[in-house]
Amino acid sequence: MQRFKSLLPQTRFSSRTLSSHPRSFSALPNYAQRNDEEEDSQNQILVEGRAKSRAAILNRPASLNALTTSMVARLKRLYDSWEENSDIGFVLMKGRGSAFCSGADVVRLYHSLNEGKAEEAKEFFKTLYSFVYLQGTYLKPHVSILDGRTMGCGSGISLPGMFRVVTDKTIFSHPEAQIGFHPDAGASYLLSRLPGYLGEYLALTGDKLNGVEMIACNLATHYSLNARLAWLEERLGKLVTDDPSVVEASLSQYGDLVFPDRSSVLYKFDIIDRCFSHDTVEEIVEALEKEAVESSDEWCLTTLRKIREASPLSLKVILRSIREGRFETLDQCLVREYRVSVQTISKNVSSDFVEGVRARMVDKDFAPKWDPPTLKDVSEDMVDHYFSPPLNELEPELVLPTALREPYM
Repeated sequence: MQRFKSLLPQTRFSSRTLSSHPRSFSALPNYAQRNDEEEDSQNQILVEGRAKSRAAILNRPASLNALTTSMVARLKRLYDSWEENSDIGFVLMKGRGSAFCSGADVVRLYHSLNEGKAEEAKEFFKTLYSFVYLQGTYLKPHVSILDGRTMGCGSGISLPGMFRVVTDKTIFSHPEAQIGFHPDAGASYLLSRLPGYLGEYLALTGDKLNGVEMIACNLATHYSLNARLAWLEERLGKLVTDDPSVVEASLSQYGDLVFPDRSSVLYKFDIIDRCFSHDTVEEIVEALEKEAVESSDEWCLTTLRKIREASPLSLKVILRSIREGRFETLDQCLVREYRVSVQTISKNVSSDFVEGVRARMVDKDFAPKWDPPTLKDVSEDMVDHYFSPPLNELEPELVLPTALREPYM
């Protein structure tokens, strides 16, 4: 356990003093422009008022709390107003039902793209990444309760916060490679800072971590049994404070001391580092094949299968994204991820995202026809296309308020 914690740089996006530039906050929605989707978002993002705090509740349990543009826009409006309100000391986020958040509503994005509404997809990414940056530079203590499935950008809207509570029900994963996409919403920042080459492993295979493993990797700060959450939330709801140490003490009061069991992938660190430290996906696959022959470890064969099921183009884009993320600030990662996302949905190089969602989530035949079909067919120029700035005059880059909200490593 100590080895895991000592290997990981501090991943909390700790607050710094912002510049003295004036900032504007939208305290309330613009009711004059409210439409049906915005009204739906009020039902899909619920608010609980407490003594000195507010709780945002993701409320699409039937869809595993998958995010839409209107949901993220409402979160941003709420968080802006709560940060400005001196009566609010800290903020909490949780999900309703069996999941915290299963990520983006990619089926909705799939239908938008098939209907020629690419601008709707771009607006989703722009809104989402802007909220992630707000979360990552938030001035007040933030508690995320990740009870249940936490996938894809579900981690982006929660893990940048100060306190991340996981439970015996938590399942964390980034399965984007299997649908022809890439880990986004700050994932290249987060995953690249995990111990060794664990981030590459998780991003390329889509493998899962449980709550105990997230504690060991410092992805989470506190562990609580699901059965104790009601007591923990009751305690937090009574706090009248903006002091992080007081919030932390309350979380620790209901916490549990846990260690990964021997079956955990975290005990595969030596193999992961040997295989996933290579410069190319082809070399990673070759190293895993060699390891499988020499060790007869079933884990190597399972890992190879997961990689071979993924989009070859996505695998190469993902590896480059994680490697670049190691040397970038959060805002730089988000700007680059936005560029990659826009290029992905533009289909200029490949339609793998639409094909991947079709195969796994729409038709569910689990037989995507990737284009290009193999790693050797993916050229360096194809990968470069996703990372080359600027997009063009009609495709502006993502602009984040770095002058007002200071980025940091």
